[in-house]
Amino acid sequence: MLYRKTALRAAAPVAVLALALTACGGGDDKKSEDKPKAGASTSQNKPKEESVLAAGKSTSGKVKEDKAFVTYDVTAEKVDVGTEAETKKLVSDPKRAKGLVTATAHMKIMHKGGAPLTDTPDVQDTTEIYADGTRGGLLIGAAEDAPGCEDELDLEGWKKGETHVLCETYLIPKDSKSIEVRWSAKEDGDQVSWKFAGK
Repeated sequence: MLYRKTALRAAAPVAVLALALTACGGGDDKKSEDKPKAGASTSQNKPKEESVLAAGKSTSGKVKEDKAFVTYDVTAEKVDVGTEAETKKLVSDPKRAKGLVTATAHMKIMHKGGAPLTDTPDVQDTTEIYADGTRGGLLIGAAEDAPGCEDELDLEGWKKGETHVLCETYLIPKDSKSIEVRWSAKEDGDQVSWKFAGK
C-alpha cells in the first residue's frame, strides 16, 4: 500500500481519485488503469456466507505492521453516503465523478495484542467498499477529514488496549441499493463483510 501512504502524506486539499476507480464506471476516461481488474466483482471474490457480519459486530485478525504482527478487533460501524454536490467538491476532476457519491466506511479498530506500532497503521488498508456487488473507486485523502474519522498519520505508537476509528472513502453509484464493507487481515486474504442499506 505504498502508493496510498505516499498519497496521504502529499495529499492536496482536493482528494485524489485513485487508480482504483475501477468497477464502478467512474467517468468516460477509458485508460487502462480505469478498467475493472479481472474478477474484481465476480462471485469468487465474495466473502463466504458465514463471513458476513451485522453492522457493529466485530471480527479479529492478525495484521503485519512493519516487522511484527498485531492482533486487532475490527468493526464496521457505519457507512456515511454523501451527495453528488458534496462529491464534486472533493475530487480534482468533477467530470470523472459524475453520477457518483462518496461512501465513507467507519472502522472501529482495537489493538488487542502485540507490540506498539512503530509506524502508521496498515490495518485499514485492506478495507474496500462494494455497491450492489461491484467494488467502488478509492478516493485517497478524503476519509481523514470526514467527521468522526482519525488520521492514521497521528497513530504511530498505537498500543494494546487503544481503540481508534479509521475510515476509507470510495466513490459508488448514487442510486446504490446495497453497500458492503469488506476487510481482511492481509491482502488477498479471506474477507469479512458487513452489509448496509444504500441511500
